[in-house]
Amino acid sequence: MSELALQAEDLHTFYGKSHILHGVGLEVREGEIVTLLGRNGAGKTTTLRSLMGLTHAREGAVRIFGHATTDWAPFRIAALGVGYVPEGRRIFPNLSVDENLRVPIDRPGPWTIARIYELFPRLAQRKANKGRQLSGGEQEMLSISRALLLNPKLLMLDEPSQGLAPLIVQDVFKVVAAARKEGISVLLVEQNVRAAVEIADRAYVLDDGKVVYTGAAAEFAKDEERVRALAGASAAKWEEV
Repeated sequence: MSELALQAEDLHTFYGKSHILHGVGLEVREGEIVTLLGRNGAGKTTTLRSLMGLTHAREGAVRIFGHATTDWAPFRIAALGVGYVPEGRRIFPNLSVDENLRVPIDRPGPWTIARIYELFPRLAQRKANKGRQLSGGEQEMLSISRALLLNPKLLMLDEPSQGLAPLIVQDVFKVVAAARKEGISVLLVEQNVRAAVEIADRAYVLDDGKVVYTGAAAEFAKDEERVRALAGASAAKWEEV
């Protein structure tokens, strides 16, 4: 069995007095894509923030590549070889595409700016354009590209397909699949269930801050009732199915 890139156990995370995550646990093995699914407000983004050290869990434990990182600052976690693509893209709007791509620290590995331009011809065509001049899909490509240029061993993506046209979604997910071929482990938070399970090895489903399903992504994809239920799943309904 592959070594664990990421392991989270019994995470309880709060925003003030609001208890958001209730005992969340998940694993990502080296070289696999794991997707974290769930409706809006289920706790997906909070889970990523807890794993990345942006919102520390009050209880539970996180281990990344064997290191206990539960209370680490985000920069220490990133230094382990973790790339994070947050929801909302967060590119530099006043820098050109090329300048945005030169911001990440230069780390040795297969991902270079030249390779990014081969993978995303749209970015090559628009490399002199400012970030604010790009379409939503191009901004997402740029955001993912910056994370890949860190040559991470683990990549965490938060809703990369949000607001994108179907053809652009296909391009983005091809890149995620390409990352796995390079040995990168991927944790993919998504609301586009069908696209996510098509490329993922395993799936977790969150509802109301709890993990209500764990299993092979291909098996989950076959269960049409569960796929449809994601729009308004409750923990009780999932346990009964």
